[in-house]
Formats: sequence, structure tokens, C-alpha cells
Amino acid sequence: MLELIAGFLKGPHINDATADLIARGVVIALIIVFSVLTNFLVKRPLLAILTNLIARTQTEWDNTFLEKKVLNQLAHLAPAMMIYVTAPLALEGYEKAIAFTAAAVQIYMIVVGILVINAFLNAVLDIYRTFEVAREIPIKGFIQVAKIVICLVGGIFIVCILMKKTPLVFLSGLGALTAILLLIFRDAILGFVAGIQLITNKMLARGDWIEMPKYGADGDVLDVALTTVKVQNWDKTITTIPTYALISNSFKNWRGMQESGGRRIKRSVYIDVSTIKLCTEEMLARFSKIQYISEYIARKKEEVTAYNTESHVDETSVVNGRRLSNIGTFRAYVVAYLKNHRMINQDMTFLVRQLAPTDHGLPLEVYVFCKDIVWANYEAIQADIFDHILAVVPEFDLRVFQHPSGSDFSKFASYK
Repeated sequence: MLELIAGFLKGPHINDATADLIARGVVIALIIVFSVLTNFLVKRPLLAILTNLIARTQTEWDNTFLEKKVLNQLAHLAPAMMIYVTAPLALEGYEKAIAFTAAAVQIYMIVVGILVINAFLNAVLDIYRTFEVAREIPIKGFIQVAKIVICLVGGIFIVCILMKKTPLVFLSGLGALTAILLLIFRDAILGFVAGIQLITNKMLARGDWIEMPKYGADGDVLDVALTTVKVQNWDKTITTIPTYALISNSFKNWRGMQESGGRRIKRSVYIDVSTIKLCTEEMLARFSKIQYISEYIARKKEEVTAYNTESHVDETSVVNGRRLSNIGTFRAYVVAYLKNHRMINQDMTFLVRQLAPTDHGLPLEVYVFCKDIVWANYEAIQADIFDHILAVVPEFDLRVFQHPSGSDFSKFASYK
């Protein structure tokens, strides 16, 4: 083609050198025009047709490739390939110029290839996150490792092109650089290994509520990446934790609670020991009017009477034989109250127990599970339960223990 144009230009007023120069300029101009035209045809009509076809499909995953501009990045290869193929025609006889142009185009195509693969991996990650399994097995760390590997391989090929060496020669010299590479990519390597352990053991996933006081983390996991895990705390701040720290340190994951369908209520009411006593007939008659424990009182009175009669108990002293106590009756009331509470999960652990007495009184612990695991709702339900329990304590001739306050001392002083 170059010779054809040069032969056409040769004449009495144009020598061979000038004709050759003009011919090369014409060919270079045609290459540029065809490259621009190729770029236009690929990016406009062809991409428009493909976009229209993808939009009409029933599947959603192909739309993700459009959003991540995979095809747009791929379209950049068309003009580069046009230049790579046709450049030798315009630079025939100039070997160094041909080599330089080929090297430049190859480097450009490698960079575009890296961008295409990165966009493709981003699309794959977004598609994967639409599946249910993505909650338990995050793969962002592996995607990031793949990107690093692709960039390293692309970098090696670019260096080889610039040095005019084969990749094998360059790779053979990497052994001496291993220690430096390990130092540079220390966090990435540790994060990759930690990510494998987290995924294999299903220790962490996006959306989990975790607590890690060492790093000030208490909230939902937003992202599990190669080197970091992002946690949005309940005050809406973001805490970033090194991925390997989740393996080397302990943390609490509330996923089990969320999946179980119940959230634990574990709280104690401290009863003043000085108010604990055996029940009198008058007290039992009053307690019998309480709906939740009326049957319990009647049944227990029959059991106690039968036992004392069979044992020939001397009832002149209340210490002899069996007697109901106000603390035991109160505990029975709390059990009955929680059994009838519609927001308490009756299929999970259910305990109302006494703990060892302390200098703060006798702890009566409620250990049950709330059906609603949403934090705000759970706190409201727990508050309602203990509002009621604290309010009914005096009805059983008991008193909640608390340390004397300033007002208590002022009342005491007023008596003098």
C-alpha cells in the first residue's frame, strides 16, 4: 500500500524521498482515521445493540456487567488492535519505530486488559452478593487477591516488554526479591490467610453483629475485605479492624442469637433480706386473690397441710413443718407472669432463680429469652417486664435493696 501511494505521487516535481515521506504520512493518517472509526463503531452502534439486547433479557446478572462497564473497557482494545496490525505498513523500513510502536500498543493493551479483568471481577462480586450464601461466605478478600495477582502479572509483562526480555528471565530473578515482597505484602498475606480461616470456620460474614472491645467495635459488619473488616457501630461511627486481628484476638459474634429467634434477658432484682419471712394465713389469703398464682397458693396449701398432718408437726411454732415464704411465693408469681407473657419464648431456656446472697441482698435472677431480637424492641420489652416486677415487689411484703441516698440520711436526721 505504501509503495502504491508513493508510486502514484512520484513525478517530475516530487522526488522519491519526498513521495515516500508523503505516502507514509497518508498511511499514518489513514491508520488514525480507521482507528478512530473503529473506536466509534465499537463504542456506539455495537455497544448500543448489545446494551439493548441485555436489557431485554430476563436475567439480572448481565445488567451488572453493564453497570461495571466491562464491555466499555473491552471496547478500548479495538483501536489498539487496529494500530498494532497496521502500524508496520506505515513504518516499513524503520524497524526501531515499528518496535517502539508495537511495545507501546502492547503495554496499552495490557493495561486495558487489567482494567477489563478488574471490572469483570467487580461484576462477579456484585452478582455473588445477590445469593444467600454470600452472607456466610464473603469472597471480597479472594477477589482482591486475584486483582493483586493480575496487576503483578501485568506489571511483569510490561517490564519484560520495556526490557525486551521474556517473562521467564524476569521470574527467575524473583527468588532474591521474595523477602522484600513478603515484607511489602505482609498485611495482604496475613489478611488472605485470615480470610480463609474466617470463611472456612464461618466465623464472620457481612451483616453480622460483632463486639470487639479492643478495637472499639460494637455493631454490624459492613465489609470483609482482604486486609480490613469495616464495622458500623451503633453510634454510626465506622471501626476498621485488621482481618488477621479477628483470628489472633477474640471477638463476640451475635449471629447465633439472631438466628435462634430469641434474645436473652438476664437481669436480677435484689431483695432486701430483712423483709423475707414465712407467710401467715392473712398473707396467703391476700396472695390467693392474685390471678396468676391463685391455683399455686391453693395447691401449695394442700401440700403443706397434708405434709404437716402426716408428719404430726407441732404447729404452735411457725418454724416447725413446712411453710410458704413470701420470697418463694414472689418467685412463683414471676414465673407465672413470664409464662403468660406473649413476648417470652417458652421453647428456650426459662429460669427464675435465686443466686447466692450478697451484701446487696438476695438476687432473684430472671433468665429467659425474648422473641423479638430487634434491639429497640427488646429493650422496651425487658424494661416493661422489670417495671412490673419492681412495682409488685411490695405486694409480697418484700422490699428491693438499694444503698441509702442523701434523701434517706436527711429523713433520718429529721427524726432527731
